Amino acid sequence: MGGTLSKMTVGCIELEKYKIISLGDVSSTQTYAHDLIEQGHVVAPCVVTAETQTAGRGRFSRVWVSKPGNLYASFVWQCPRAEPRLSYAVAVAVAEALMAFDVPAKIKWPNDILADGKKICGILIEYHSNFVVVGIGINVQSNPDGVGYETARVAQYANGVMPQDVMRVLARALDKWRGMDFESVRARWMQLATGINTMVTYRGARAELIGIDENGALVLRRDGRNILAWGDEIII
Repeated sequence: MGGTLSKMTVGCIELEKYKIISLGDVSSTQTYAHDLIEQGHVVAPCVVTAETQTAGRGRFSRVWVSKPGNLYASFVWQCPRAEPRLSYAVAVAVAEALMAFDVPAKIKWPNDILADGKKICGILIEYHSNFVVVGIGINVQSNPDGVGYETARVAQYANGVMPQDVMRVLARALDKWRGMDFESVRARWMQLATGINTMVTYRGARAELIGIDENGALVLRRDGRNILAWGDEIII
């Protein structure tokens, strides 16, 4: 796997701070990262990338179609406890990275990035021991059909963009927003989020989505009172 490096170049990717594990075909960068942790071989921060995945996955083990030409990466950071606010920092970072390529990125809670209302990126955050594994799949040169929802790709907005181009910008954005105070993250997330002040379904009944609070809970309003919600009880 190599030693700890402040800078490492694999192919055309060069990232400060990160050890890079660059793979060809792999079942899943997320699974590979978890295996490294399990075996005691991970050196954080690191990032596992792949050209293709044969068993890419999203939340609830949903299949993530993983053709060549797109970005498949799992970032591994030290994290002694689960941090519910991390997902917002990651979403803002991904959206801003895509905006650097003229993608009109918006955030759909809890883990999707949209472009013109179509899914262009999925995010999967999982905790393992003292680490967090953040899987990010971005449609760069192609986007899947027949997956039950509309999809988009970076190439629709910027010509000649390669996965490694997106990776460089993404890594900087992740480091920036992970280091920001949550009030700044929260404010930017509110600017980029879709569905604010619209009706959503919470525990089988309709409620208005107001935003997020200082702890990362979703704030809903129903019958004139605010409700704090966590987890997957909300359908947007």
